[in-house]
Amino acid sequence: MSVTEAARNRRYGALYSRNVRAVVGRGLMATKSSNALVMLSGFFEPVLYLISMGVGLGAIVGPVQGPGGQEISYAAYIAPALLAVSAMNGAVYDSTWNVFFKMNFARLYQGMLYTSLGPLDVAMGEIFLALLRGLLYATGFTAVLGVLGLITTPWAVLMIPASVLIAFGFASLGMGITSFMKTFQQMDWISFVMLPMFLFSATFYPLSVYPQHIQWLIQAMPLWHGVELLRQISVGVFSPATAVHLGYYLAMVAVGILLTTGRLRALFLK
Repeated sequence: MSVTEAARNRRYGALYSRNVRAVVGRGLMATKSSNALVMLSGFFEPVLYLISMGVGLGAIVGPVQGPGGQEISYAAYIAPALLAVSAMNGAVYDSTWNVFFKMNFARLYQGMLYTSLGPLDVAMGEIFLALLRGLLYATGFTAVLGVLGLITTPWAVLMIPASVLIAFGFASLGMGITSFMKTFQQMDWISFVMLPMFLFSATFYPLSVYPQHIQWLIQAMPLWHGVELLRQISVGVFSPATAVHLGYYLAMVAVGILLTTGRLRALFLK
C-alpha cells in the first residue's frame, strides 16, 4: 500500500468504518423490546384514512380524474397519496424525535462515535432503520389496496420501492435537521411543517383547485412530489415529470446524508 493510499484510508476511516450493521442491529433490538407497538400503530393510520375518506367520502364524490386523464374512483385517487404520507410520517418519526432523544438525552451517538464507528456509519444505520419501517408500511398498505380491489395494473407493485425512496429522502434530511434542535419547543416546528404538507400536497384533491402562486409553493414541497410519483405509478401512467419527482428525492437523499454526516462529525468528533 502506498503512502497516499494509507493516508486516504486513515482520513476516510474516521468517517466510515464499514460497520453500519452494528448500528442497525442495535436499533432492531431496541425496536423489538420497546417500540414494536408504536411501529404497528403507524400502519393503521393510512388504512383508517382510506376507509373513512376513500370509501365514505368517495361514495359522495364519485369518480375523479387521475393521471393521464382517465377516470378512477376517489379511493384509488387518494390511496397512493396516503401511502406517500405514511412513508413520510414513519421516516420523520424515526429520524427526528427518535434521533432527538438519542442525541440529547441518551447520548447514544456520542458513545457510538467513541468506538470505531464513524459518523457515516451512524447516519446510514439510523436512516436504514427508518427505511425498514417505511418498507414494512408500504408493503402492508399495498396489500390492503389489493384486498380492496384498488390495484388495477402490475405497475402498482413499484409503489413499494418508490415509497422507500420517499422515506429515504425524508429520513436523511430529517436527521440532519434534527441535529440542530436543542429543545422540545424547537422540535414542535417539525409538526408545524408536516401538517400543512399533509393537507395541501394534493392528497385529497387536485392541485388545480389552488391559485397559481399557491400551486408553485406546493410544488416546491417534497411530499407533493411523492404523492404525484406514487399516483402515476398506481395507474401505470408515466411522463417526464416522473423523472423530475425521482430526481427531487435523489437530491434530498444526497443533501441529507451530507448534512447528517457533517453534523455528527462536527458535534461529536471535535
